[in-house]
Amino acid sequence: MKRKNLITVAIDSPAAAGAGTQAKLIAKYYNLLHLDTGRIYRLIGKMSLDYPKKFNIKYLKKKLRNLKINDLKNKNLLSDKVATGASVIAKNKKIRDLVKKIQQKYAYSPPMKYSGSVLDGRDITSVQMKDAMFKFFITADLNVRAKRRFKEYKALKKKISFEEVLKSIKNRDKSDKNRKYGPLKKTKDSILINTTKLSKKRCFKKIKAIMDRKIKI
Repeated sequence: MKRKNLITVAIDSPAAAGAGTQAKLIAKYYNLLHLDTGRIYRLIGKMSLDYPKKFNIKYLKKKLRNLKINDLKNKNLLSDKVATGASVIAKNKKIRDLVKKIQQKYAYSPPMKYSGSVLDGRDITSVQMKDAMFKFFITADLNVRAKRRFKEYKALKKKISFEEVLKSIKNRDKSDKNRKYGPLKKTKDSILINTTKLSKKRCFKKIKAIMDRKIKI
């Protein structure tokens, strides 16, 4: 059952555009539960890579039954291999339907200590939270996004070249935009935020100004 008077924020974006960072800042400032939906697909993608013989819908339902937010914070989910696996997994309608139930639970029935929820992913504004109070589409130049992701991998001491990261993000963009179910797209009622030339702080200020017009803290 949906809680009333919830602050609901839906964010869609291509890889490494800064949506996750902004979602965390929004969650902290407005006391919202944050769910990085891409991490769920990464977790499932890692399961498919680690346990290919066991991996099926029945196995997945069992594993996801008691999913906790902290399960999605595992650094092992950040590898390029897992990201590619997640993109493939996200095309499966049965898996998407299963994940949707989890997303809906967090979106509309967050723990009472939260004032609402903020979800970021690829089909949040178009499928998961069509009636969200706020809907944003965050994007950035391809090369800028690749540089950001490359910097993240370097900080994690992962051995990968910039060219490999660029190619991976190009492929993920193509996969995300062209998949049959829940493709990445900007909905008409989503506010476009281009972070190419924006710092994290300036971007958040822009989003906060939009939200504060409707919310009285």
